[in-house]
Amino acid sequence: MAVAVITAVICVVFVAMWGLKPSIDFTGGTLLELSFSKNRPTNVEMQKVLDDLSLKNVTLQQADSDGFIMRTSFLNEDEHQLVLKKMREQFQKDDNVVREEGFETIGAAVSQQLRQRALWAIILVNLGIIIYIGYAFRKVSQPIASWKYGALAIVALVHDLLVVLGVFAVLGHFQGIEVDIGFVVALLTVLGFSVHDTIVVYDRTRENLFNRGHKQSFAEIVNDGLNQTLMRSINTTMTTLLSLLALYFFGGPSIHNFALALLVGIASGAYSSLFVASPLLVLVEEWQRKKA
Repeated sequence: MAVAVITAVICVVFVAMWGLKPSIDFTGGTLLELSFSKNRPTNVEMQKVLDDLSLKNVTLQQADSDGFIMRTSFLNEDEHQLVLKKMREQFQKDDNVVREEGFETIGAAVSQQLRQRALWAIILVNLGIIIYIGYAFRKVSQPIASWKYGALAIVALVHDLLVVLGVFAVLGHFQGIEVDIGFVVALLTVLGFSVHDTIVVYDRTRENLFNRGHKQSFAEIVNDGLNQTLMRSINTTMTTLLSLLALYFFGGPSIHNFALALLVGIASGAYSSLFVASPLLVLVEEWQRKKA
């Protein structure tokens, strides 16, 4: 439990210090990816060509061993073709073919809408989780009210989200890794997986309360429920992580960040379901008993 608190605090510090590096999905603009068949130019050579075109807000990032990813403010089709023409005039020499691997444009209005919808999606998912767990556990009102199971599950989910955000804040600051719509999808997937694991533990606790609630203390019942579901949680998580590792290493660069966010979040979710969500039940029950 203490480890989880320290980890969450560290991740909050990282996010506060560096924040997340948003992609054009959230900022608007243009992304152009080029590859060079033989000799990839240096950043300085690329920047010189772009300076001559007077483009605004240009950032360059090397991709793989032969490519460049260029981000700029919004380019129309004429400007897009002009950039390609200049690149080929400058670097397409001695059989060094310049290829366009990708081109994306997103307007400012669309990116603003995406930001708002992503935020609302995360908020509504969390509210839905509280309502669902409160309803599913409605027959369990002692020693903890049913809605508190949902609230404590959300606390565990917040821990998982903070870990993913903290990792990507560090990667964004030191490696230039950006977050996009795929990252939001990964966060929502992590929420679902984490709460699924937590509900399994809580459900076993609920069954134990019905069967032997008068014979054991609440802490013992929660501990038994945790032990009864431990191997199931570990096996489920390990098989999922193996699939995600394959996706990360063999799925191609376009889904690397998506797979990485899932890897971090699901590993954290397995930990929090066992060592955050369950201990919180015991802490709340003890606090209520002392207060009474």
